[in-house]
Amino acid sequence: MRRVPRWGLVSSAAAPLLLIGGWTVAAAVQPVPFDVVIRTISDLAARDAANRWLMTIALVGVGVCHLVTSCALGCAAVVGRLVLAFGGLATILVAAFPLPGGNGSSSAHTVAAAVAFVSLALWPAFAWVRSPEPGRTVGVLLGPTASFAAAGVLLLLLAWFFVEQLSGGPAVGLSERVAAGAQALWPLAVVLSARRLQSNLGTVRVGAGQT
Repeated sequence: MRRVPRWGLVSSAAAPLLLIGGWTVAAAVQPVPFDVVIRTISDLAARDAANRWLMTIALVGVGVCHLVTSCALGCAAVVGRLVLAFGGLATILVAAFPLPGGNGSSSAHTVAAAVAFVSLALWPAFAWVRSPEPGRTVGVLLGPTASFAAAGVLLLLLAWFFVEQLSGGPAVGLSERVAAGAQALWPLAVVLSARRLQSNLGTVRVGAGQT
C-alpha cells in the first residue's frame, strides 16, 4: 500500500475548513442579513456581492486542495484520483466564472458548478481498490463497499440540491451546503483511514522485527 504523505493530510483537512469557514465568514460580513437556507454559496462570490473576494479565495483554495489530495492518495485507484482532481479543477473554474450581479445567471458558472458537484460525488465509486492478497487490506474506506456507499450518499445529497434548485425550493442554500460539505469531508475521511492503516502496519512491522 502506497503511503499517504503528511501534506495530503494537510490538503484534505484544509478543504472543508476553507469551504465551511469561507461561507460562514463571507455570510457574516454581508451588509444585509444573508439567509444561508435560501441563498447559495455562489451568491457570496457573485460580482455584486460585498467582500466577494472571501468566498472566491475559499473556492480557489478548496479546488487546489482537492488537486493536491488527489496527488497524495497513491493508495486509491488512478481513475478515482483523476475524477477528484477534475472536481478540484472545476471548483477553481466556479470561482473564475462568478455569477453576474442582479441575481443573473451564467452558463459558464452553471456548467463548472455542475461538473464540480458531480465529479466530487462520483469519485469514491472510481477510487476503490481490491486487497492485493487474501488477508491484507487497503483500508476500510477504500474498499468497494464503503466507496460505493459513499458515492451513493453523496449523489443523494446532490440530488436534493438539484431538486431544490430546479424547483425553486425553500432550502436551496441549505441543501447545497450539506452536499458541498459532505463532498469536502470525504477525502479527509479517506486520508485519515489510509494513514491509520499505514500507522498500524508500521507498528506491526516494528513488533515483528523485535521478535
